[in-house]
Amino acid sequence: MAIPADPNDPEDRAVSAEGREQGQRARLIRVTGTNLGLSQAEFASRFRVPVGTLRDWEQARVMPPDFAVAYVRVIAQHPDLVAKAVA
Repeated sequence: MAIPADPNDPEDRAVSAEGREQGQRARLIRVTGTNLGLSQAEFASRFRVPVGTLRDWEQARVMPPDFAVAYVRVIAQHPDLVAKAVA
């Protein structure tokens, strides 16, 4: 379901269901890195994600695939275990 633009805000625009999902995924990735106290570069290095890919996901330029979202959810719950597994 799309979210319509606010008619009282000339800068607002409608958001598609896909756009909303992409934004939620981007937020999950940003919040996970922030909660771990890691910069983009640190997060990317620690969890073996190309920094450009991570940046695109965080800025909602590219929709993170389902496996990446699952990976980030596991990282959020067990960051040290994941870091050890990918080292």
